[in-house]
Amino acid sequence: MNPIVFLLALVSSVGCYLLVSRRLGRKERSAAVRRLMGKHIVKTEANPVSGPLLMQMADEVRGRLATRLLERLRLKQATERMLETADLKWGAAGLAHRSVALFLAGFAAVTVATGNHMPQFALLGGALLGIIPLVYARRKASSRVRQFEQQFPDCLEFISRSMRAGHAFSVSLEMVHREFPEPLAGEFRRTFEEQNLGQPLEIVLQKLGQRIPSMDVHFFVSAVLLQKRTGGNLADLLDKLAQIIRERFKLRARIRAISAQGMMSGRILSAIPIAVGALMFVVNPEYARFFIDDPAGHEMLAGGLALQLTGYLIIRKLVTFEV
Repeated sequence: MNPIVFLLALVSSVGCYLLVSRRLGRKERSAAVRRLMGKHIVKTEANPVSGPLLMQMADEVRGRLATRLLERLRLKQATERMLETADLKWGAAGLAHRSVALFLAGFAAVTVATGNHMPQFALLGGALLGIIPLVYARRKASSRVRQFEQQFPDCLEFISRSMRAGHAFSVSLEMVHREFPEPLAGEFRRTFEEQNLGQPLEIVLQKLGQRIPSMDVHFFVSAVLLQKRTGGNLADLLDKLAQIIRERFKLRARIRAISAQGMMSGRILSAIPIAVGALMFVVNPEYARFFIDDPAGHEMLAGGLALQLTGYLIIRKLVTFEV
């Protein structure tokens, strides 16, 4: 295919998508105006309302096609939860739009650079660029959870001391977001504000556990709710929980130190074929171009990469332990 034809097809498809999205947006805005003028939505069991109506309508207007696709694939809730953990305001549709845009950009760049002679590499380049937003969001979410877990034992002891000084549990939550840095301060500030606006403590803490998918936070939520139902000394319970979390950190550090050699071996074994392949292209490029010019070379290269990735994942699984 001629690169010019490909670019024309790309521009026309993106234009059609924008036109359809704009048309759907106008329909949603008119529907929102009709609702605000007094035509209420009937809440049925088949279409339950899970949040404020105006916020739902705004989300639908911003990314109707991407939202519908993610709902069909049953990925919308998991995507929104991951973005909430990462503290990114993209939304599920925004993440899908970024991935699609980078995929098209990578595909177009490789296609133009190679003159459309290697469509497999164009797809590979587009896929590698397309997963960048997802990888970034997941890494930021995991980094934010780790930072929260590191601050959490000190936070539990602070709440315990505050309650021993005579403060209520809700007041202790308010004091946490003033004394601690992010991300712990932001999460507890949101928890306090939600409770201050009238939501029950049980729902507020469950939301905290959903935003921070950590076993330590689930322990904290379970301890507080259990103490609320059965009674007991919550301050002593929080002190013991903080001690347990610190012991888990020590055990996790020991396991990480022991398994570091296995992880390094897996990385070295995965890097050796890549280094040998790059050296072959430098020393004897005519021999190495077999993997680019010949269809059999494409299959052998794809098979080798797949086996190499499988081996690395197996080694990583063997040296990873959950504590």
